[in-house]
Amino acid sequence: MKAIILVAGYATRLYPLTINIPKALLPINKKPIIDYIMEQIETIPQIDEVFVVSNHKFADQFEAWAKAHTIKKPVKVIDDGTESEETRRGAIGDILYTIKQEQITDEIVVIAGDNLFTYSLKEYFDYFKAMDKDCVCVKPFEDKEMLKQFGIAEINKDGKVIDIEEKPENPKSNLVVFATYMYKKDTIPMFEQYIAEGNKPDAPGYFVEWLYKRKDVYAFTFNQECYDIGTPKSLKEVSEIFENSKHSLV
Repeated sequence: MKAIILVAGYATRLYPLTINIPKALLPINKKPIIDYIMEQIETIPQIDEVFVVSNHKFADQFEAWAKAHTIKKPVKVIDDGTESEETRRGAIGDILYTIKQEQITDEIVVIAGDNLFTYSLKEYFDYFKAMDKDCVCVKPFEDKEMLKQFGIAEINKDGKVIDIEEKPENPKSNLVVFATYMYKKDTIPMFEQYIAEGNKPDAPGYFVEWLYKRKDVYAFTFNQECYDIGTPKSLKEVSEIFENSKHSLV
């Protein structure tokens, strides 16, 4: 399995914090956000390579991070060549760019580089292997207004996804889909098909919304936390949580 960490966004909602530093390298309790993700990846022996997909503006910073970090798994920084919000490829575009450049044919786990989660990635991986299907991870939310800001999944009693809608005006369930996805080998060529059909290349949830209509997708349900760090307020709140507790992500 290969891991793809998506860090090519420009995080304009976090300006001025992210004008000169990428969001994934912002510190939470004195440690970059991406370090927490790497700690989770390290728990899965089957992941044999990690691709960190950056824009051109911040690629050098991620190269420096990779060289300085004590990482057991091979890490390669992918420069997607973009230099502005207007020219960015989008998350799905970056996934496809990495698949084609690195000629990936293995299973992949795709993780948004701004998500800080406390559920076990290893447990999610074990579920993925047991189901032997493409998987998303979901968590029940009770705030109906907040549901409109996320991808929302409906699942049957076996955990099979029967509907996914990105940022629905009228959510059909309370299951929020978070940006960590696990895909089988035979799904990898479908990223090119998705883009070739003219579908949206940005939010990674759009691909799953398209995929579940073509092949089975299952949902790993968790009850721990997953923090989407998108604004100065959310960054401050998450920082306080981690600084004021012995929070462990693994």
